[in-house]
Amino acid sequence: MIHFFLLFSLAFSDYGFIQGVASLGINYGQVGNNLPAPEKVLELLTSLKITKARIYDTNPQVLTAFASSNIELIVTVENQMLSVLMDPQQALQWVSTQIKPYVPATRITGIAVGNEVFTDDDTTLLTYLVPAIVSIHGALVQLGLNNIQVSTPNSLAVLAQSFPPSAGSFKSEVSGVMSQFLQFLSSTKAPFWINAYPYFAYKDDPNRVPLDYVLFNPNSGLVDPYTKLHYDNMLYAQVDAVIFAMARFGYYEIEARVSETGWPSKGDPNEVGATIENAAIYNRNLLRRQLENEGTPLRPNMRLEVYLFALFNEDMKPGPTSERNYGLYQPDCTMAYNLGLSALSSPSSTSSASISLTSSATKASNKEYDQSLLYWMFVYLLTFQVFMRRPF
Repeated sequence: MIHFFLLFSLAFSDYGFIQGVASLGINYGQVGNNLPAPEKVLELLTSLKITKARIYDTNPQVLTAFASSNIELIVTVENQMLSVLMDPQQALQWVSTQIKPYVPATRITGIAVGNEVFTDDDTTLLTYLVPAIVSIHGALVQLGLNNIQVSTPNSLAVLAQSFPPSAGSFKSEVSGVMSQFLQFLSSTKAPFWINAYPYFAYKDDPNRVPLDYVLFNPNSGLVDPYTKLHYDNMLYAQVDAVIFAMARFGYYEIEARVSETGWPSKGDPNEVGATIENAAIYNRNLLRRQLENEGTPLRPNMRLEVYLFALFNEDMKPGPTSERNYGLYQPDCTMAYNLGLSALSSPSSTSSASISLTSSATKASNKEYDQSLLYWMFVYLLTFQVFMRRPF
């Protein structure tokens, strides 16, 4: 019965009906010694009509270069700064020097406080996370910048279980801090950011994980045995698992957004699937779904906001070869591989160099609203008896 309550609550929360965002986002990493100047990067993003980007610091050169552009920017507080910024006075000073001088000319819309802190090897970071988030948000409010959202990107490893999606749950060892974090997101209406990479699932178990399922290619998909929702790709299943995990804490309305996802075009011999072909297919299929304003099966009428990883191949990133080969572009601004996006161009586009990756938000008509109600009533009738007999 609790499974049904979660499903019903999620389906009819404020986020169960048509919502939308303006465009696809992209992660602009800078761990390289041969990357173009921020001004050149802005030209590239503008030519692609990309209007959302995320950087992994508060690089003043980037913030200055992006002034008076239409790029909405998410900036990042590095993990090593969390212990300092949990102090409200230090947070106020940080926001006063790193954020306030650049707005509103630079459209900073979000601050990512740390990255994958819940699963970091340094477990002491977790004790700093929520106090730092609260202090930074408080500083923004004090300075009249409370339109900037504050959250933290999370690894999918924060989940104890991710399949089926309706069984999504957070690891017990982080439950205390997670509860505080979700309370903050709920009270400030900020999103839960998740770094989700179906590539890793395929690489780790290529004999059992269907390649077409992780690449968004046509496939039979999988059905959640409890909700009966059908999933034709792994990314949407991962996102819905996060939504169910939040619901288990009593939070049904928090929006889940994908802060990172991508596919490497090159890897070491043991990195199965890291090829140019697979990278092109994954990113092309994801972009196509973004242009169609798709939501996940659990929230079908709310367009899933996604930030692709990454804009460039970054030659100084540590780790396996794949880490340096997630980019859509080489540092000289030539494409790392052909995404074949010309078919996705807007009708007014005259060349593949001006591909539109934007899509306007749509509102539900009365007919779509009625169809949504009928859909969820069908799910209810189909699953009610199962939930009545199944313990949580």
